[in-house]
Amino acid sequence: MKQEFKIIADLIEKNKRVLDVGCGDGTLIEFLKQNKEVDARGIEILKNNVQKSISKGLIVIEGDAEKELFQFPNKSFDYVILSQTLQAFVNPEIVINELLRIGKKAIVTIPNFGYWKVRLDLLIKGTMPVTKNLPDEWYNTPNIHMCTIKDFFNFCKHRNIKLDKSLAFHDKRTSAINSNNLNLKNLSAELGIFLIEK
Repeated sequence: MKQEFKIIADLIEKNKRVLDVGCGDGTLIEFLKQNKEVDARGIEILKNNVQKSISKGLIVIEGDAEKELFQFPNKSFDYVILSQTLQAFVNPEIVINELLRIGKKAIVTIPNFGYWKVRLDLLIKGTMPVTKNLPDEWYNTPNIHMCTIKDFFNFCKHRNIKLDKSLAFHDKRTSAINSNNLNLKNLSAELGIFLIEK
């Protein structure tokens, strides 16, 4: 179980309706159902992951979130989760708008391209970095819109998206992000975790 999933679970109240966008093999949904007693569903693009999820007794549909989120009614979920997937979308702004339309709140996690080890790789090696949260080479990565914690923080501010919680995750620890420590957290965190609402 990823530590990130436990942090996400801590942001969700019990007995709520949850949609996990890009849910993979359903590990997070399963964890939420067991620990938060939520009514959870998922949408996933890869057929084998959908089958794995269904074999666990989970409600997951096969679909491309970038094209098919429109099918969900407004505010049909209390929380919509997008875990380390935003950077793989062609138009992440449209996806964020859809998350906030479908859910009363959204939880978005991003691998932080501003993390010091990523910056050092670029500076010293002169190559695209490969890390735990960015494990692919430049030529086979699904990531097309890399962003930093600072980028996402500023994106929300400029679009009047409310940041209910902004967390920096590093070395199994989380800490709050705010305007005063934004530059430091952008440098020191591997992952950004955001609870947002419109």
